[in-house]
Amino acid sequence: MPIELDIYPDPLPDAVAAAAYFLVAECLTNAARYGQATGIRVRVTLPPGSGELQLEVADDGVGGADPTKGTGLRGLADRVEVLGGRLEVHSPPSAGTTVRAFVPCPALG
Repeated sequence: MPIELDIYPDPLPDAVAAAAYFLVAECLTNAARYGQATGIRVRVTLPPGSGELQLEVADDGVGGADPTKGTGLRGLADRVEVLGGRLEVHSPPSAGTTVRAFVPCPALG
């Protein structure tokens, strides 16, 4: 399936890069396995002066993802929260899934 990438170009701290990798990998797997997605967009940005990495994975699948069911999305939230960040999941039925992570990166911002 096509994946559109918009990736922050500079190296990230190791812990943040690892969390971002696992988040994207889990979201891609979920979109392909459960979401019936035909396209995905991955965006990683660090808005100037924010000191916060923003990572978004959005698909055009069936939606309905629920972070309270299963361990995949909960595990991603735990991985982001241990870095002082937060995870948001927006997944209305029939409208795709968007997962956003916000992770502090003061050394970069």
